Amino acid sequence: MEAPAPNLGQEQQPRRLQKVMVAVDESECSHRALEWALRNLAPTLAPPLLVLTAQPLLPLGYVSAAAFGAPLGTVPPVAPELVKSMQEQQRELTQALLDKARAICADHGVAVETIVEVGDPKEVICESAEKKNVDLLVLGSHSRGPVQRIDLARTIINL
Repeated sequence: MEAPAPNLGQEQQPRRLQKVMVAVDESECSHRALEWALRNLAPTLAPPLLVLTAQPLLPLGYVSAAAFGAPLGTVPPVAPELVKSMQEQQRELTQALLDKARAICADHGVAVETIVEVGDPKEVICESAEKKNVDLLVLGSHSRGPVQRIDLARTIINL
């Protein structure tokens, strides 16, 4: 019995690499999503892997709300030191989050580009994915009830 002749005249199609973005936050779910992407998509990644985190706007509303009921004109403005302290804490938390993501990528030998955007996460994720022209967006999933899953589905449709 003869072995099949090799396809000498046909070239193999090169595998198209995908530009992939993983959105991470402080949750364990997002880190599992990053691990999943690295384990399952590594051969198809167009370097670098994009890792995005969305920093929420500073919640200064509660500072003003603490003065609710105070006589008009007696509430001092938010102290600049407080705002600076909150910004610094947020920067440190974000840096720690991205350091962890970089370490996970390094363990898998994958080049990474980290992105920090400020704003509502679903808007920031959509805008960044579009701006970076990604082929695949990876998101972690939190445990949710039926109503929250409907809202999640709406968010995914927006993506």
